[in-house]
Amino acid sequence: MERSVRRRRWQDRVMQALMVLSVLVVVTPLFSLLIYVGQSGIRGLSLDFFTHLPKPVGVPGGGMANAIVGSTILVALASVVGVPVGVMGGIFLARSHGRLADAVRFVAQVLNGVPSIVVGLAVYGLLVLPMKTYSAWAGGIALGMLMIPLVTLNTEEMVRLVPRDLNEAALALGIPAWLATLRVVVRTALPGILTGIMLAVARVAGETAPLLFTALNNAFWHQGLSNPIASLPVTIYTYAVSPYEEWHQQAWTGALVLVGMVLGTNILSRILGRSRYDRR
Repeated sequence: MERSVRRRRWQDRVMQALMVLSVLVVVTPLFSLLIYVGQSGIRGLSLDFFTHLPKPVGVPGGGMANAIVGSTILVALASVVGVPVGVMGGIFLARSHGRLADAVRFVAQVLNGVPSIVVGLAVYGLLVLPMKTYSAWAGGIALGMLMIPLVTLNTEEMVRLVPRDLNEAALALGIPAWLATLRVVVRTALPGILTGIMLAVARVAGETAPLLFTALNNAFWHQGLSNPIASLPVTIYTYAVSPYEEWHQQAWTGALVLVGMVLGTNILSRILGRSRYDRR
């Protein structure tokens, strides 16, 4: 008996050590990335970086204000395209059965695995070539197409987690099925849906490949949504592959800002979802 207890204790300690090791393996790349980008980019971080346009090579100073504003506009356009379609598609999948729902779910899963550069090429052929110009519209639609499957699949899962008793109780009170779905089921699943939307926003905010084929880039303030527009990922890429050392520093600082924006969005999604659940 004593030997069996001793063996179980050793097994428990070994499993705990393996779990701690697994956690370290997961978090080490993340913290290494944050530390390395932070050390490389903090040297160029200043107020001018957020308020000034890029300067020519050899001219000190300058920033990426146009790229920061451009990324905000592109993500906003993507949200207008991707969030309504994704949420409605997720609700449809969660509340429907049959071949149509299976087909929509299959398409969403396939789109979720399609490389972003393929989406950029598709939007390039559908919008950029007919319009004969790169534009913020094309970039926003490309990012929105990347958001749709993410929001759709997340919304479906969150709606399915709502207890069926809540929906049946609403129907028993004489509430129409569509109103019960919106006012009871979706409202209950709203924290999880919002979390999924924020995570989708964080994912598309760092996309570069689709913007190279749709929004291109702009060294100045944007001149309307029908014209090329700057974005942080493309500007960072352009500066990183250049032969100029000062542009390399700007690229590291831009990467730090972009990582901070993505990390902040993820943290906000967690806080938002947790606070809404706590109030319930």
